[in-house]
Amino acid sequence: MRLEGARLERARASKQFRDGAFANPSGAAPGLKSGNAGGVLSDFVFGGRARRPRGELPVESPLARWATPVPSSRLRITWLGHSTMLIEQDGLRVLTDPVFGERASPVSFAGPKRFHRVPATIAELPPLDAILLSHDHFDHLCASSMRELAKTRVPVVTSLGVGARLEALGFEPSSIVELDWWERHVLPGGELAFTATPAQHFSGRSLGDRNATLWSSWVIETDRHRVFFSGDTGLAPEFAEVGARFGSFDVVMLEIGAFHPAWGQIHLGPENALRAFEMLGGGALLPVHWGTFDLALHPWDEPAETLLALGQPLMKRGARILTPRLGEVFEPSELAGPSA
Repeated sequence: MRLEGARLERARASKQFRDGAFANPSGAAPGLKSGNAGGVLSDFVFGGRARRPRGELPVESPLARWATPVPSSRLRITWLGHSTMLIEQDGLRVLTDPVFGERASPVSFAGPKRFHRVPATIAELPPLDAILLSHDHFDHLCASSMRELAKTRVPVVTSLGVGARLEALGFEPSSIVELDWWERHVLPGGELAFTATPAQHFSGRSLGDRNATLWSSWVIETDRHRVFFSGDTGLAPEFAEVGARFGSFDVVMLEIGAFHPAWGQIHLGPENALRAFEMLGGGALLPVHWGTFDLALHPWDEPAETLLALGQPLMKRGARILTPRLGEVFEPSELAGPSA
């Protein structure tokens, strides 16, 4: 895929675009770190069985809770698996990185297959006000899911350049908003705002379109609440600037899975997720991007177990790590995290 016309001109005007592609300010890029190849090979050979749960993971149905009014906190969230969240924020609903397909793959017959059923189908979702799409990787931009969502005519907010992919999947150009880092978009009505913020990752859906589109983390704001959604990212110094610009968040959603030290620059993993959490101002951490697909070499539950173990000192100082069940509809202010 190549950007064309006005979309290409916007890309060329971005500070993140150079030499014909988007790039991280740090220079970080996908690929194995020097000296890690032996560890990767060992994990690949000996860790396969542990990378999948022994059986299908249990999920809750959110349908009954979705049918009830959002309580007085006016903020509740449903983790639908991986990075797919339904955020109900002050009367508005945002669906993040919708992946409802059976596989995170360009084809339906091969590739990482989900460990659990989807807690709700797209047809069962309550009315949406916006879809947030962080970047174009297959485990975030699911073609079959987006084709179905295109029929709803719900607006999509995404990173610079990704709109070209969405148009090919049936979205009307007028329903797509593409943002560069630090750009802000307010939905009609003025009640819901999105800001694209820096992330350290990469993009592409084939060998020929690496970094043709941008990747972002996100701030979602209403008058009463502010949440952070990481998309995919490594640990970037810009997170401190995000925390300084926006102040505290009601919830910080950070990716913790699909991690290996060999590619630690482009994914957080548990240890760096905790560092990013502190840089963003702390508060309540909701780990995402784990437990649904086998996208790395670690045991399937290792990211969460490691996060809780390493997070004990932060929890003793008042931070909260939220561990909802799949499909559970919860209020972040009310959900009791693991005790320190």
